[in-house]
Amino acid sequence: MMAAAASSFGATVPLPFPSRGAVKSDSATPARSEDDLLLERIANDDRDAFARLVERHADRGFALALRILKNSDDAEDVVQDSFLKLWTHRKRMEIGRAKFSTWLYRVITNRCIDLRRKPAMDDIETAPEVADGADDALTLLHRASMTSLLEVALSRLPDQQRVAVILSYHEAMSNAEIAEVMETTVMAVESLLKRGRQQLRKHLARAEDDIRQSFTRG
Repeated sequence: MMAAAASSFGATVPLPFPSRGAVKSDSATPARSEDDLLLERIANDDRDAFARLVERHADRGFALALRILKNSDDAEDVVQDSFLKLWTHRKRMEIGRAKFSTWLYRVITNRCIDLRRKPAMDDIETAPEVADGADDALTLLHRASMTSLLEVALSRLPDQQRVAVILSYHEAMSNAEIAEVMETTVMAVESLLKRGRQQLRKHLARAEDDIRQSFTRG
């Protein structure tokens, strides 16, 4: 999926990136994560290290973008742009200040929110595929319907609430980790999650009523 990113990372990506000074190396630091070691090599123009970092994080980054955008082409573009941004600004990252995955998720979520705020030609929610199994057709249909309803309800949340809920439930992040990704406070994240859950319950309850009424008509 990210082969294009690994092969064309020399391109210029016109995205804002706050400079935090030159790359720092502290020999007193007891241990470096594999990501930090790769970032140090990337800062020295090591393309193999860049390809390895892409390999380690592209799939999860794509999954996150896809959950937010519900469009695989846009999700792939977002992840590719994020990695290209890393390569373009590789000498200006302050390695060790934060986990690389936190930085990546922050860039991806911000880019996704920007895309969602642009006018779209359509807004089609794709129904999930139902896996083969021993359950009867009615059970499978019910499960697929509930999954689809949840995805639709999630898509109707305000952007900040939606991102917080996705990071909490799909990525299993703590409130502190979400706050770091979203560049806000833990208290603000708790508020976003609380309001997001309330809105989801309302959307799902409304959808249940609509379904119930459809069976009683006629």
